[in-house]
Amino acid sequence: MDQLIKGLSLCLFLITSTSSMAIQAATPKAIFIIVDGIPADVIEKVNTPNLDAIASVGGYTRAYTGGEIGGQTESPTISAVGYMNLITGTWANKHNVWSNKVRKPDYQYWDIFRIARAHNPQLHTALFSTWEDNRTKLIGNGLPQAGGNKLSYAFDGFENDTDRFPHDEYYRYIEKIDDLVAQEAARYITDKGPDLSWVYLEYTDTVAHGYGDSDEFTSAIQRADARVGKIWKAILQREKNFGEDWLVVITTDHGRDSETGKDHGGQSQRERTIWVTTNSRDLNTNFGERTAIVDILPSIATHMHIPINEPIKSQLDGRSFIGD
Repeated sequence: MDQLIKGLSLCLFLITSTSSMAIQAATPKAIFIIVDGIPADVIEKVNTPNLDAIASVGGYTRAYTGGEIGGQTESPTISAVGYMNLITGTWANKHNVWSNKVRKPDYQYWDIFRIARAHNPQLHTALFSTWEDNRTKLIGNGLPQAGGNKLSYAFDGFENDTDRFPHDEYYRYIEKIDDLVAQEAARYITDKGPDLSWVYLEYTDTVAHGYGDSDEFTSAIQRADARVGKIWKAILQREKNFGEDWLVVITTDHGRDSETGKDHGGQSQRERTIWVTTNSRDLNTNFGERTAIVDILPSIATHMHIPINEPIKSQLDGRSFIGD
């Protein structure tokens, strides 16, 4: 009987050890997706089964952009400003992007890709974007003043290819590019499994500028949700096949005005109120209505076990909503 008990104990120990090793060996990966210009009150009313599926694993919350109203950090609720808020974890008074013209970014405030690569130069990074300036100006891909860091893979610039995507009056070419971007993101994730990725989908904002709060806007959001679903499916397949530990964070860059829904840029409650959807099962008390867009960078770093060292750490305006 003693030998039997010892044998069973040994088997239990081996099973437990193997399971622990498997958990420890799961490679952390992260992807953040920006779906442009969707206020929280709209996303909460539209049927979005793929976003809902992701939230059912982790969570959904309203959040904010725009910094502190009337304070030093107040930032325009404009697209490029929002993207830079996210990727640097700082507000415009630091990163110095105040409009979509992106005149003089202050690259001393490192973006998440630069932070990740400084920690591990071998990390595989990727960008899939309907707007080329995300890579060339905001990240400053390869620029000496931005640290010279280059993404491992970039899929963008198609808005400049007027032969393949002729520009039309209703900007439907932007939606065609969104389709292509989402398809390539899903394919590349399936095949390569990059460690850190950014997907940017633009068309929802384009539609809202033209139609405001409308059936057209609702329909565009539903189609964007389907694109997210393709990417989510690829991630689930990676987790199943390779045992990877993926963090998915989906958000928007700004809300819209209350009168028509066609505009943004100001500090009204609706323009400032955004949302975050994530599959993280390790959310802490920072995840809630006081979550800010600047919190996404430190949350990604926490998931990927990337230490943020000084002076970068003290420059951040965000705090992680993942982990202890």
